[in-house]
Amino acid sequence: MSNSKETIPRWVKLWFFGAAIYNLIWGIWVVLFPGMLFDLVGMERLNFLPVWQGVGMMVMVYGLGYYYLAIDPVRYGNFIWIGLLGKTLGPLGGLFGVLTGQLPIQFCWVFVFNDLMWWPAFWKFAMTYGRQPLK
Repeated sequence: MSNSKETIPRWVKLWFFGAAIYNLIWGIWVVLFPGMLFDLVGMERLNFLPVWQGVGMMVMVYGLGYYYLAIDPVRYGNFIWIGLLGKTLGPLGGLFGVLTGQLPIQFCWVFVFNDLMWWPAFWKFAMTYGRQPLK
């Protein structure tokens, strides 16, 4: 591909800009208000909220990766695999938590908005552009 700006559909950049902004906002929210999500789903707060704030910081780092995907999808196309790994392992861990009684089912809304809703576009991008050789 000679010029990534000409070969990548506009929806790709918009989707990844959206993902970057969402992850940045969600991460900041968790860092600044670590107990709020637990209150919203009617769950007892963690005994050690800084661990949850660490999750928020990691989500912000994913946002940086999605920003790079948005500005140059060809160059950073393989970053999609890092995003998909997180967006797959998170829900699997959540399912395990629900099945073992460690998480209430209400907590799964986190996985719907943070992970599952992004799957269609992320997988479409991964199957189309995420197989580029590293440069």
